Amino acid sequence: MAGQLKDKEAYQRLNYLYQAAHCVLSQNPENVELARFYCFTQKTIARRLVLRQDPSVKRTLCKKCCSLLIPGVTATTRQRRKNRKTRFTVVKCLLCGQSKTLLNNPDYCLWVDRPEAQLQQQKQPDRGPSVKNQPKDSDPDKSASSTPSTSTAGT
Repeated sequence: MAGQLKDKEAYQRLNYLYQAAHCVLSQNPENVELARFYCFTQKTIARRLVLRQDPSVKRTLCKKCCSLLIPGVTATTRQRRKNRKTRFTVVKCLLCGQSKTLLNNPDYCLWVDRPEAQLQQQKQPDRGPSVKNQPKDSDPDKSASSTPSTSTAGT
């Protein structure tokens, strides 16, 4: 239980740093170094605590210089097509020149987004009889005889 709480606090800190980097760049797009510091700190914390970040967060961070990739501010975004069916999004960092190529497949679903990845959706092993498997009292005479009468209890 305490381990989950520690991870929750770490994820909250990572989220705070990510939001702070966004706020810094939205208020002043020239303040890239402070946003890079926040993103570098976020990456360092995640690596030190061995935490997995969401793919949507990892896609918006440059692997080389740890800057936040915002199209038009710190990155350029281009759509490319290899052949008729294969489309790519190329995101290029304006600070270091590193580029990311992301596949545009409308049918592709991340593992995180799949229903079997969620813990609530997975089947739990049976640990004995559950409420669903127990027989219900369908006979009204049985249920009436098992409950005490209120008229005799008062006299």
